[in-house]
Amino acid sequence: MKLKYISRILSCLALLAIQPAAAQNNMEKLQLKARVGYSIGATAPLGIPATIRSIESFSLTPNFMAGADVMYPLSEKFGLQAGLHYDIKDMDGEVTTKGYHMKVKMDEDELEGLYTGHVRQIVRQRMLTIPLQMTYELSRKVQLKAGPYLSILLSKKFYGYASDGYLRKDDPTGVKVVMGDKEGEWATYDFDEEMRTCQVGVAVGIDWAFYRQLGLSADLSWGLSGIHHSNFKTVEQTLYPIYGTIGLFYRIF
Repeated sequence: MKLKYISRILSCLALLAIQPAAAQNNMEKLQLKARVGYSIGATAPLGIPATIRSIESFSLTPNFMAGADVMYPLSEKFGLQAGLHYDIKDMDGEVTTKGYHMKVKMDEDELEGLYTGHVRQIVRQRMLTIPLQMTYELSRKVQLKAGPYLSILLSKKFYGYASDGYLRKDDPTGVKVVMGDKEGEWATYDFDEEMRTCQVGVAVGIDWAFYRQLGLSADLSWGLSGIHHSNFKTVEQTLYPIYGTIGLFYRIF
């Protein structure tokens, strides 16, 4: 009986000795990557609504990203990756609308109704993003990744103006208010305060190590929550941040 108990104790001690060794072995396999990138995308509804007739212009903005990711191996192929990124997700575009629901300010008066004409929309977002992704080693140089992310906005702006058109107050047959095409004749809007402080979404991507520790990356992030609070109904469609990022990474270890 004593031999049986001694055998069990030795087995437990062996397991306790093996587990830290395995954990240490995995810790030595951690991958740390520093990365930078440039993002192209928009804060837009899913699908173009009938009230937006055409996109007149879309300007590239300085949407830079910088951050780092650490990957913990779960098996030979799979791993768990977490990171911290500083993201800029700006947008500057102009569309032509017809019967588009808006609330604007003109000569200190607030007007709400259906607008037909040009609308310029400017979005400015600075945020810290925490991605949590599963990784898959497609080959020694290629890694796939996918998972959710949380973004905490450090600064936010959503503003613009309506010009060269008119607004029907309250409904399609309401009083017609004309907006000119020159500064001072425009109607403006500003919905900074109605923007969320936190955004959640999903992201997928690929890393390709093309030379030693250096590599290229391509990522697509898709916001699942609109940029405005759920009770904000002034803009008739929910606007989602959808951005693609091309980047460069350096594997530190």
